[in-house]
Amino acid sequence: MERVELMPPSDDVGARADAYAAAPLLNCLLREVAQPCPDTDGRRRYRLPGGGRLLRVRGGRRPAEPEVFAAGAWHRIGHTELVKLVAEELRRHTGLTNDELPAEMIDSRDAVAALLAARATAAAPADPYLRSEQALVTGHPYHPAPKARGGGPLASWLPYAPEAHARFPLALLGVREDQVVEEGDTSALDALGRAPAGYRLLPAHPWQLDLAGRELAGAFADGRLLRLGSTACTVWPTAAVRTVHAPAYAPEQAPGRDLFLKFSLDVRITNDVRRLWRRDLLRLRRTDAAVTRAFAGSGPAAWLSDRGYRTAAFAFEELAVLVRDGVRDHVRPGATPLLAAALAEGFDGNPLDGPADPAHWWEAYLTHVVPPVIGAFARHGVVLEAHLQNALVAVDADGLPVQALFRDAEGVKLLPEVSRDAGWERLVYCLVVNHLAEIAAALAERHPGLDPWPAVRRALTRHDLPEITALLTAPTLPGKTNLLLRWTGADGAAARYLPLPNPLAAGPGARTAS
Repeated sequence: MERVELMPPSDDVGARADAYAAAPLLNCLLREVAQPCPDTDGRRRYRLPGGGRLLRVRGGRRPAEPEVFAAGAWHRIGHTELVKLVAEELRRHTGLTNDELPAEMIDSRDAVAALLAARATAAAPADPYLRSEQALVTGHPYHPAPKARGGGPLASWLPYAPEAHARFPLALLGVREDQVVEEGDTSALDALGRAPAGYRLLPAHPWQLDLAGRELAGAFADGRLLRLGSTACTVWPTAAVRTVHAPAYAPEQAPGRDLFLKFSLDVRITNDVRRLWRRDLLRLRRTDAAVTRAFAGSGPAAWLSDRGYRTAAFAFEELAVLVRDGVRDHVRPGATPLLAAALAEGFDGNPLDGPADPAHWWEAYLTHVVPPVIGAFARHGVVLEAHLQNALVAVDADGLPVQALFRDAEGVKLLPEVSRDAGWERLVYCLVVNHLAEIAAALAERHPGLDPWPAVRRALTRHDLPEITALLTAPTLPGKTNLLLRWTGADGAAARYLPLPNPLAAGPGARTAS
């Protein structure tokens, strides 16, 4: 299979941004709306049912160079024209109009251009783990606007962008003690600075403070809230943008300890406004405890616990901060954790670039990633949201996977709060379609002779679960419809699926979940 690079040979940032932004938008259009046509010229061809137009693209998992057939010839279209084409097609396809999503698509492309320019002069972190967290310039490969940042001015978000290799101190606030709301273990926050008598320490993301400034003015004026400067330690934003990693958050008190902190941002990133919602915070401890029990005795796999949260009663969601375990206490000695999404995206140090035996590497990957997810569901009724951004894979000195680590209790579902069928569908989408299919495609792209799916079948058949049998024989898998979800204005937490060919099933046509 020909490997098509997203970046054209030109050094022009605009052209590169167009290419990066077009790939996930095309993936959405081709998955959710377009109808495949016979391929007669070495390129993938599709009919757009709304208007009957023909579209062709180059490439596989990252489509490139879109062309539309008109007046007897193929015409190349850029990102702006592609956005117009998608909007026109969706209006015809759904009967609905939407002015917000096309603006997000343009915002996402402009954000990519800014990120590419910033990366050209920024120093990438020396730590391969942080480098992997900050690698996602393309981002979600099946979202129409994965890099949109709420339409705000560049100066408001670029200093805090992981893709720009940002690092910064956190703002420190003092919350009057009678206004503090917290649950779980938040003691790590008190190591970040010192609060005056009668106040408790509350770190804040600088962008978070900018976004909530007007709402907090009264609390600053009447003394419920104080500004206490900044943290002495520097934090690094992770792929989630609002979650930061503090490699050494309190060296005097806890040398060598690391920590994650997750904040509220009133900005839509992919499908959701990234606020720490009250409803999620109130169920956090119960959910995290359930996952922790599920991981007890599960071999080398680890769960990065969401220990607790702290906030202010008068700005419960706006100022909430969630405390999450760092990786150092969980990763195996000598192993290097890496963000799974970065393996598919690519970064300096990616172990997919050079395994001596790719089949052996893939078997090791599946051995560590699949059992914890299936086991948590089968034995404890826990549905992990094991998508690419919630999974870390630790590798040894040779780049071989030796451990999987998972995170984010906010996305976890518990049975019977959701039905078993709905929970299993969500698990299959996150683990198989979003995660394993992407890593498999990236590996096969680098090693064209490798068929990754027999190994996935073997990894799944090791688990005695009725749903596994059905999964291995079903003609289709559930694919999330992010384009249609955003166009129709559905709740960001809603999951709408369409059937995709199941590469785990035997028979013609069962080739890909992409």
